[in-house]
This record gives sequence, structure tokens and C-alpha cells, in this order.
Amino acid sequence: MITRESLMVLENNLTFTKHVNRNYDSKFAVSGAKIGDTLRIRKPARYTVRTGAVAQIQDHTEQYTTITLDKFKGIDLSFTSLEMTLKLDDFSDRILKPAISQLANQIDYDGLSLYTQVPGVVGTPGAVPSTAKVFLDAGAMLTNQMAPIDAQRFCVINPDTNAALVDNLKGLFQSSTKISEQYNSGNMGTGLGFNFSQTQNINTHTVGALGGAPLVDLANQTGSVLNTKGWTTAVAVRLKKGDTFTLAGVYAVNLQTRLSTGVLQRFTVTSDASSTSGGLAPVNIYPPIVATGPLQTVTASPADGTPLVVTGTASTGYPQNLAFHRDAFSLACADLELSPGLPSSAKSRVSDSRLGISIRLQAYYDGTNDVNAYRLDVLYGWACIRPELAVRITG
Repeated sequence: MITRESLMVLENNLTFTKHVNRNYDSKFAVSGAKIGDTLRIRKPARYTVRTGAVAQIQDHTEQYTTITLDKFKGIDLSFTSLEMTLKLDDFSDRILKPAISQLANQIDYDGLSLYTQVPGVVGTPGAVPSTAKVFLDAGAMLTNQMAPIDAQRFCVINPDTNAALVDNLKGLFQSSTKISEQYNSGNMGTGLGFNFSQTQNINTHTVGALGGAPLVDLANQTGSVLNTKGWTTAVAVRLKKGDTFTLAGVYAVNLQTRLSTGVLQRFTVTSDASSTSGGLAPVNIYPPIVATGPLQTVTASPADGTPLVVTGTASTGYPQNLAFHRDAFSLACADLELSPGLPSSAKSRVSDSRLGISIRLQAYYDGTNDVNAYRLDVLYGWACIRPELAVRITG
């Protein structure tokens, strides 16, 4: 005999998904006008301002980003008729709840893996971010990158960072109510310009193998590929997707005024980069190097021989906490069709109320083996639609 009661489901805190843009869910759910699995999202056009009376016609260049429903995930279960008859009471609490929790956790974790697309980084690799300065730096970087200054700024951190930050800031002047909330809950709450949440789903990034003294190969390079040299021999992965680096003399610009922010532009590696036997390696990067015009991102192209200053130590892992505005990231979901071949009693939708996600539940029977099978399915897609509206806080 097994008791009908079961222990609580052990869950990670699902915080990231609750704070991102969900405006595109409805685009995938229009009956009779299905758009497929990909939605293109227009980015605002950018122009340069003319000085003087003489017209200077410029091209209207539209940029797009996409969100694709490319993650089809599920959990499958089966029970014999004997088990169903003698053992399985309280199906929803004992069977469905743990499965739904697992799926919701996966969705949240997948969203936090978008850190690789965010070039901005503050903090010191290998040190738990615990001072107000680190988070104020994150806020300043967001502001320099034109993130709105409103109540939609969030900071999602791992438990170690939360503990160190609350402890380190406990003596600072603030309202007694805030101090009481932090003391009673152990959470940072609201402060330093962010709404804080802690989660165990923060991703850890392991820096590539590196090696040698990597330099820019040729001057005046522009675009999303940076040719580099100076690596030692041929190695499959010198830089990993998600590695970041700076280049001396290459500063970020305000995207409206195109004036230097005074801070070196950080670039994120968008795919693994390998070196040749001659030590050469083309590196795919974001943002692209654009030194002039309406789409300008930096003050200048790097000079030939400029060193790449990579964040962190080779082959070492660092937690990637995230500070972001709501519109930096988006999650889109679509309700999967219920099988028309199943009776209504064998199909339904269940939901995770914390994330606002619908999951398809369908049952079917294997008469040969006298087995009742169940499958839970969810279809979703993540996108980093505005990388400049997010900043990594490395640990």
C-alpha cells in the first residue's frame, strides 16, 4: 500500500518568464489565419539628422528580428489498467502536477539561455556580485543603451548573488519597510532601479579554450564577422557562443545621438569560432561593427593588431545573472491542436498558472498491452528581440 498523500513537488523559482514580453502569443493563435511557426518583428528605423537647408536623402532601411516556435517538448507517461485500478488515485496532484512543473521549469531555463545574445556585461568574473555599484552599473548601461526608465526593469539573479547582495546592503539607508521585507523574506525585492527575483535557473557560461594572443586581422573591418589572428595552432573551439570581448579604441555610441558613451563596446560571439593551423579565426559577433551612418553602433572600426580582451578565464564557468527591460526578451506559445480522433474525455488542456502557459494533455490506449498512455506537449519559442535592453551581471 502507498499513501494517497505525496511529498511536495521540489521546484525551481520560475521568475524570468513572468517578466518578459508576451505580446506575440496572439499572433500564432488566429483561427483561420495561421502564420506558420515564424513571426518577423520590425525594429524601429534609424536616421541621421541633416544640418543646413540642403536636403540629404537617405535610404529607409528596415531591420527585422524573428521569433520562431521551435521548441516542441513534452513528457510521456503510461500505466497499466491494473495500476490505474489499484494504485493511481488523485491523478492530477500526483501525476500531472510534477510533470507540468518540469515542463514549466524547462521553459524558464531555456529563456535564461538567451544570455548568449546579450553583449553588455558588468561585474567581475569569478566574484559574486554583492555591491550596489555593480547593479547601478547595470542600470547605467541599460540607460546608455536607451532602455526606458520605468517600472519594467527587472533583475534575475541566482541564490548566491541574492544572499550576498541582501547581506551587503542591509546597513544602507532606506525605508524600514524595505529592510523588514528583506529580513523577513530573504529576497532583495525592489531597489537600485530594479525589481529583483532569484531563481536557480540562472545559466552558467563556460569561456572558450582561447589560446595565443588574439588580434584583429586587418584594419577597417565592418559588419558581423571580425577576422582575427594570433591564435596558437588549430583548435575546434577558440571562442564559444556567448563569449564577450572588447577592442581598444572601439567605443559604444548612443543609438540616437551617435555620440560616444565613453564605454568600450562589448561584443558577444554568436557562434563557436575555430582557428586554423595558421592561427586565423573569423568570429561572428553582435552588434555588428558599423562606424558611420544611421545604423552606427561604434565610434570607429578597430585598428589592425588590436587585441581582443575576452571576459573571463579560458575554460572557466561563470553564472550569468540578467538585468533587463521587459521588452528585451519575448516568449511566444501556441495551443497545439487536440487530436480529432480522440473522444473529448481523452484530451484537454492543462496550464501552469505561474507562467500562463497552456499544455496539451492527451490520452490513448494500447489494447495489445493493456496500457493507458498519456502525453503532455507544449510548443513555444524564445527570442531576444532587443539585446541592447539587457545586461549580463557575471558572477
